[in-house]
Amino acid sequence: MATHSNEEPFPFHGLLPKKETGATSHLTRFPEYDGRGVLIAILDTGVDPGAPGMQVTTDGKPKIMDIIDTTGSGDVNMTTVLEPKDGTVTGLSGRTLKIPPAWVNPSGKYRIGVKNGYEFFPKALKERIQKERKEKTWDPPHRAALAEVSRKTEEFDVAHPTPSQMEKLQKEELQSQSELLALLEKKYSDPGPVYDCVLWHDGVTWKAVVDTSECGELSQCTVLSSYREKQEYATLGSAEMLNFSINIYDEGNTLCIVTSGGAHGTHVASIAAGYFPEEPERNGVAPGAQILALKIGDTRLSTMETGTGLIRAMIEVINYKCDLVNYSYGEATHWPNSGRICEVITEAVQKHNVMFVSSAGNNGPCLSTVGCPGGTTSSVIGVGAYVTPDMMVAEYSLREKLPPNQYTWSSRGPSTDGALGVSVSAPGGAIASVPNWTLRGTQLMNGTSMSSPNACGGIALIISGLKQNGISPSVPAVRRALENTALKVDDIEVFAQGHGIIQVDKALDYLIQHTSLPTSHLGFSVSVGTQKGIYLRDPAHILAPSDHGVGIEPIFPENTGNSERISLQLHLALTCAAPWVQCPSYLELMNQCRHVNVRIDPMGLREGVHYTEVCGYDTAAPTCGPLFRVPITVIIPVKVTDIRNHEVCFTDIHFRPGQIRRHFITVPQGASWAEITLTSHSGDVSSKFVLHAVHLVKQKAYRANEFYKFSSLLEKGSLTEAFPVLSGKVVELCIARWWASLGDVTVDYSISFHGLNTSPSPLHVHASEGVTSFEVSSPMRYEEVAPALTLKSWVQPLRPLSSKIKALGARDVLPNNRQLYENVLTYSFHQPKSGEVTPSCPMLCELLYESEFDSQLWMLFDQNKRLLGSGDAYPQQYSLKLEKGDYTVRLQIRHEQSSELERLKDLPFVISHRLSTVLTLDVYETHRGALMAKKKANSLTLCPGSTHPFYVTALPDDKIPKGTSPGCYLSGSLVVPKSEYGKKAGQASAKRQGKFKKDIVPVVYHLIPAPNKTKNGGKEKDKEGDKEKDVKEEFAEAMRDMKIQWMTKLDSSSIYDELRESFSDYLPLHVQRLHQLDSEKERVKRLREVILAADIVISHIDQTALAVYFTMKTDPRPDAASIKTDMEKQKSSLLDALCRKGCALADQLLLPPVPEDGAVAVTTGQVVAAAAEVEIVEQLPSSSDDYQSNVAKALMDTFWEVQKWAELTESKVLMFSYKHALANKMYGRALKFSSKMVEEKPSKENMKNCIQLMRHLRWTHCATFSENWLPVMYPTDYTPF
Repeated sequence: MATHSNEEPFPFHGLLPKKETGATSHLTRFPEYDGRGVLIAILDTGVDPGAPGMQVTTDGKPKIMDIIDTTGSGDVNMTTVLEPKDGTVTGLSGRTLKIPPAWVNPSGKYRIGVKNGYEFFPKALKERIQKERKEKTWDPPHRAALAEVSRKTEEFDVAHPTPSQMEKLQKEELQSQSELLALLEKKYSDPGPVYDCVLWHDGVTWKAVVDTSECGELSQCTVLSSYREKQEYATLGSAEMLNFSINIYDEGNTLCIVTSGGAHGTHVASIAAGYFPEEPERNGVAPGAQILALKIGDTRLSTMETGTGLIRAMIEVINYKCDLVNYSYGEATHWPNSGRICEVITEAVQKHNVMFVSSAGNNGPCLSTVGCPGGTTSSVIGVGAYVTPDMMVAEYSLREKLPPNQYTWSSRGPSTDGALGVSVSAPGGAIASVPNWTLRGTQLMNGTSMSSPNACGGIALIISGLKQNGISPSVPAVRRALENTALKVDDIEVFAQGHGIIQVDKALDYLIQHTSLPTSHLGFSVSVGTQKGIYLRDPAHILAPSDHGVGIEPIFPENTGNSERISLQLHLALTCAAPWVQCPSYLELMNQCRHVNVRIDPMGLREGVHYTEVCGYDTAAPTCGPLFRVPITVIIPVKVTDIRNHEVCFTDIHFRPGQIRRHFITVPQGASWAEITLTSHSGDVSSKFVLHAVHLVKQKAYRANEFYKFSSLLEKGSLTEAFPVLSGKVVELCIARWWASLGDVTVDYSISFHGLNTSPSPLHVHASEGVTSFEVSSPMRYEEVAPALTLKSWVQPLRPLSSKIKALGARDVLPNNRQLYENVLTYSFHQPKSGEVTPSCPMLCELLYESEFDSQLWMLFDQNKRLLGSGDAYPQQYSLKLEKGDYTVRLQIRHEQSSELERLKDLPFVISHRLSTVLTLDVYETHRGALMAKKKANSLTLCPGSTHPFYVTALPDDKIPKGTSPGCYLSGSLVVPKSEYGKKAGQASAKRQGKFKKDIVPVVYHLIPAPNKTKNGGKEKDKEGDKEKDVKEEFAEAMRDMKIQWMTKLDSSSIYDELRESFSDYLPLHVQRLHQLDSEKERVKRLREVILAADIVISHIDQTALAVYFTMKTDPRPDAASIKTDMEKQKSSLLDALCRKGCALADQLLLPPVPEDGAVAVTTGQVVAAAAEVEIVEQLPSSSDDYQSNVAKALMDTFWEVQKWAELTESKVLMFSYKHALANKMYGRALKFSSKMVEEKPSKENMKNCIQLMRHLRWTHCATFSENWLPVMYPTDYTPF
C-alpha cells in the first residue's frame, strides 16, 4: 500500500469541497475577496469559540463577533442580591463563596444564582461525564464501604453465635447498612455538577463568574463580561472541555451561560468560514468572513429549534446588520409560506436585505419532501446536497470513484405550493471542526446541513467581491445570479439539484457585468392564486387542459425612491420550452401586479413526472438570463389495470449506484395498504435500497402519510415491506439504490394493493352505550380479518389554574419597537402511580414554523419546583417517566399582540398517561353475543365486496385506570387485518424522524362517572339513635369538642384543666393535650410533660380488649361497623401516644439540657441535625448517669411496645423509629428510616438529615452526591423560560 500512497497525494480538496463550486478558482483570481467585510449569522446549536479555525479572520478581526443563546436554555435567574460578610457570600447551592479582594464592585452588592450543569451540557457530553464521574468518584469508595460492612457483619456473627434482643438489633444495624449501600448503588443517579453564579457591576460594565471550582474558590475562576465586549470565554473543567461565554440581560437580573448544544453548529460554521493560517487547505469556503453565532437549538429539548429561539435570532440578525444567515435546520410543514417564524424571516429578507440560506432537508428521495423554511418559504434560498467523486474517496473512503450525484436522502421539490423548492445545490458532506468537548478536532458529517454552509460561504465570497467593488448587493440580484449561473449536472433531476451546483466565480462575474441594468436590484413575485407555481398531481387535475392566471409583480428594495418606481417600464419576453404549455409571448410590466394566462394540456403526456418553466426575459438584455421563472410540475399517475390481483409488476430493472425509479400510482378504490416485494437477480452484488412512499394531502405535511425503509437486498435475495395507502389518491413510490452502494444490480419488483375498510374511523366508544358497533368491508379481494381493539393510554385534559400575560424584555422587541408578549399558563395534575406521560397542547402541538404563535414551550415540575422535563411542538419526542405525586406544568405562549394571548387564557392542555398494561376491548360478531358476553369474535374471511358488522363491549369498571374522571378518555387503536403484512402496514411510519406513529383506525374510549358506592347501613341506624339525645346534651358535647379543637391553637393549659373536671375519661381530650404539648415552641423544656401526657392517653386505652378485638376474624354483632371505627381510632391514638412518648424520651437523650433562660425550638417536624446530637450525648455530665439509664430503659420499653402494634417503617411510626435508632447510635437503621421519610415527604430538611447520617457512617461519597442533589431537587424558584 505504501507505493500507492506515493503515486497520488492525499485528496485534501475532497475533505471540505470548494473546487466544484468555483470557490477555489475565485480565490485564486481574487485572494482578497475571501469573505472579508461579510457577517454571516449561523443559526444552529451554537459555535464553540475554542474550536480549531474559529479564532480570527484573514484580516485579523475576531472570527466570532458575538455568541448568543436565543432559546433561554442557558438563562440563570440572578434576582437574589447579597452583600458579602467577611469577604464571603452563601451561594444558592449552599456553598460558601469567597469573594476575591481584587474584584472591583463600587456598589458592594452581588447578584447570585445557581445552574445545574446537566441543564446546558450537550447530550453526548453529559453521557460521557456521567460515565467518567461514576467510574472515578463513586465506584471506588462505594466498593470499599460495601467490603467494610461485609467484614463487620462476618466478625459480629462469629462473636455472637446466640445473640440477645439488643444484639439482634445491632445485627439488624449492620444488615441495614448493607441493604442501604445496595439500594444507593441501585438508585445511583448523578445530579451532575452544580455551579454557583455571581454577577456584579464594576462601575463600567456587568461582570460575572461561574464557580467552575465547585467549592466556592472564586479566585480560581475566570471573570467574564458579555461576549460581544471583549470576545472572552472560559472552560468548564479539564474533563468536560466545554467552552462557555456569557451574556447579561435585564439590568443584571438574567445571566445567560452560552455553550454549544451539539457539534452541528461548530461544524457548519467551520464549513462556511473556518480559517487556518498554518493549514490553508483546511479553510472553510469564506475564511475572511465573520460569524454571529446564534444558538437556536434548545438544550432542554435536545437542541430542537423553538419559535422563541428563531424570532429572537432574527431580531439579532437585523440588529447586527448581518449580510447572510445560514440555517441548517428545518422540519416538514403542513402549509408553506405561512406562520409567525416565516413572516419574521421574510421581513428580514425583504426589508433588511438579509440573504437567508437554508438546508432543503434530508427527507428524499420522494418528491415534495423539502423542509421548512429551506424549501417552502419563497424568500429563502434552499440548498440540496450533492456528492462528488473526490468526496467519495477522501471523506467516505469508497473503494472506487462513482460519477457525481445527489445524495439519496437530499429532499426533493417541488414545494406543495408549486415552487421548485430547491434553489441550488452544493457539496453535502465535509470533514470539518467540531467543539473541544467532543475530544476531537474534526469530524465527518453529511446532510443538506453541510451543503447549506458550503453555498452560504460561496455567497459570502460573492458579497465580499461586490462590496470591494463598491456595489451594494441586493438579495434578488444575488439569488438571480446564483440560479442563472449554476451548473446543471446531467442525470440529476431538477427537483433534486434545483437550478444546479452553485458557481461562485461565474455568479460574481454575472453580477458585476449586469450591475448597471435597471432590473439588477429588482425582485419579482410570482403567484398563481395563493400558490407560487403550478403543480398538478391529483388525477382530477389532468383529465383535461386547464388555464391558470399567473401574477407577476416587481418588488423594489426597501426605501426605493418614488421616482424610480414610477419610471419602471419593462418589455418582457415569455418563453416555455414544453409543447404542452401555452403562454403569451410578451408582457409589459410596470410597478403593479400583472396577470398572464398559462394553459396546460397534459393529455398526451406519458406516465411519470414532467417539469418545465415559463421564463421571463428582459428584451433589452436577453443575455442576463431569466428575470423570473414560473415553475410547472405535472404528474401523470398510472392506474392499476390488473383488476384481479390489484398488482403492478416490473421485471429486469437495472439499477446503477444512486439510481432512482419513481412510480406514481392511483391507489385503487378501497385499498388501505400496499405490499412491495423486491427480488435480486444479481448473484455477486448485495445492495442497499431505500423504499420511500409519500401521499400528499391538503394542509398536511408529507410526513403525515409517509413510509420510509432503508433495506439491504442480498445476492439473489428478496424482501417484502408493507405500508398504508389512501384509497383513490396518488401515491408516489420511490425505489432508490443507495448513493454509495457499489456495483450494478438487476431486480424485479411488484406492488400489490390490499384493502380492509373500517367504518366509522376513527372509532369512538362511549362507555354509557354498553355495546358499540363498527363495520369492516373488503372491497378488493378475499381478506382474513381478526379485529383486535387495544387501549394504550389514558388522556387527562387540564384547564389552567392561572394565566399571566406580560411584556417581555429587551431581547424580545422586533424592529419599529414591536414588543413581544408572553402568556404563562399554569396547570397541575396528580400522577396516581409511576409511569410514562406525554404532555401536549393539542391546539398548537403539531405546528412549529406554520404556527400563528411564536412559541409553545412547556416545562414540567414536581412539587419542589424541580424541572423534570420540557417540550414543544412535537409531543411524541418529549415523553417523561414520573413517580406517583403532584406535578405542575407551566406553558409559555408568545405573540406580538397581547389580545391574541388573551384568547388563550383558558387553553386546555392534556397529559397522556401510558397504561402499564395494554387494555383490550372484547369484540363480538353479533349484538346478542355482545349483550350476553358469549362467543367472542375469532378470525373470519370476507369475500370481495362484502361487509361484516362487529360489536364492542364496555370495559369492566375495575379495569378503568385509577385517577381518571369524566372528561378523561382512553386512546388506542383497532387493527383489523389478520395477515402479518396487513398488521405491519398499520404500524408503518416514517421511522427516521421518530416523531410520528400512525394507527390505521384510532380508537377513543369516553369515560363516564364511576359506580356509586353503597352506604354502610350501620351508620344510618346510629344516626337515628343519636336523634333521641337531649338537645342540651348535644350542645354540651358540641361545646366540648369545639374547645378541644381550639386547644392546640392556644398556649395555656386552662381549657384542658377545665374540661378534665367534667370529662376525665374522654380519650380525645387527652390525645389533644398530648398534641398541644408536643407541638409547642418550647417543647424541649417540656419533654417530661409530653411523656406524662402520653402515659395518660395510654392509660385510658384498654390494650387487652384492643388486642382481643384485633385477633377476631369476623364480628357478628349488629353494630360491628361502629365498633370497628371506634377500635381503629383507639389503636391509632395508642400508637400515636407511644410514638410521641418515644420521641420525647429519645430527645431527652439526644438534646442538650435546656438552660432556663433560652429555649431551643425543636418541633416534631424538624429532625435535629444528627451530628450535633451525637456529640451532645457524649458531653452529658456523669452525675446524670442514673437518669440517663432510666430514660434509655424507658425508651427501649416503648420501642418493644410500639412493635406490638405496628411495623417500624409505617408512616406514623417513622419519626420514632428514626429517633430511637439515633439515640442508640445505630446510624444505618436511622438512615433507613430517614430515607423512607424522604420518600414519603421529600423536603430539604429530611434530605439534610440523611446527608448527616451518611457522614456519620463515613460514606462521604454518598453524602457528597446527595449534597449536590439538594439545589437540583429543591430549587428556590421555577426554571425561567
